[in-house]
Amino acid sequence: MNELHEAKRRWLLVARILRPRGNKGEVVAELLTDFSARFSALKEIYLQKNSNEPRLAGLKQFWVDRNHPGMGIFHFAGCETISDAESLRGYDVLLPFEDRVELPVGQYFVTDLIGCTVFALPANATKLSSPPCAIEEAPRVLGTVRDVFFTGETVAGTPILQVETTKGELLVPLAEDICTRISVAEKRIDVRLPEGLDELDAKE
Repeated sequence: MNELHEAKRRWLLVARILRPRGNKGEVVAELLTDFSARFSALKEIYLQKNSNEPRLAGLKQFWVDRNHPGMGIFHFAGCETISDAESLRGYDVLLPFEDRVELPVGQYFVTDLIGCTVFALPANATKLSSPPCAIEEAPRVLGTVRDVFFTGETVAGTPILQVETTKGELLVPLAEDICTRISVAEKRIDVRLPEGLDELDAKE
């Protein structure tokens, strides 16, 4: 007997519905993507609540709420009343993983960074005459990226990696001079930490 096993589909969380808007069935949603403008050209999108299977929903209209940064208005097909809109409260808005946009070199999706193993490189080159494979020069595992924090649209600053280590939480700036190599394919980030950074965050 032959059995066909379909690979589990992967999804992108792009918005979360907060509440109804007006009396025509529209809803307000928190936007969780930097590329929400493309929703205006979509005719269909997926909705999910809790761990239920995502369901396809027709999309009549979408626009970004100019008065509230980070918010968008969705009007789904078949959603025509306040009651219809209320039934969508708390739903996640999803897109298939294969539909995500291609980022320029040096930019990364948060979902690609979360779960990466972080390796600490030696702060300074070893003075020993031993070969490059010497244990003094070998990167050591710091921990795993659990989240990425941003300063916000109105505040300039570098995103921060929240790294879970055996000593506790470590916050690492996502800066080129610190995160010297990021390999999404390998789920690996090499960092060269300023002296004392790992000890300071672990104690705090």
